[in-house]
Amino acid sequence: MKKVGILMGSKSDYDVVKQAIDVLKDFGVETEVRIISAHRTPDEADEYASTARDRGLGVIIAAAGKAAHLGGVLAARTTLPVIGLPIQTSMMGGLDSLLSIVQMPQGVPVASVGVGAGLNAGLLAVQMLAIEDTALAQKFSAYKQNMADKIRKDDEALKD
Repeated sequence: MKKVGILMGSKSDYDVVKQAIDVLKDFGVETEVRIISAHRTPDEADEYASTARDRGLGVIIAAAGKAAHLGGVLAARTTLPVIGLPIQTSMMGGLDSLLSIVQMPQGVPVASVGVGAGLNAGLLAVQMLAIEDTALAQKFSAYKQNMADKIRKDDEALKD
């Protein structure tokens, strides 16, 4: 199974990133977690992205706040899918991060999840890997079935 690379722009992003790490672990997906800044360590970002496929990665999650350029920098240097995970900020509550991630120039796409949505970033990475991994696709299908079963159970409880 391919791994998921998870990068964050600074250590302060870890609490949000941990949600993605945990869900990937629950699905049995190995992660590679690093702190790399698009602005402070651009050489490391370039090296990371350009060698990601050779290291067995299938997807990269890039968590960043404010200017949130990490995902775009990585996407410019790899053919792997990159998921942007916008981090909440004090200035605009994360809207600045979200807009920085989704407003990529044509030809350099970065997928995005909601502000602080580490769980969804992990799940989207699972879905991407499941395209080529039947066992992972079955696990994800069971996850979705469990969510639906919980809603149905809650709905039935309201009727009683």
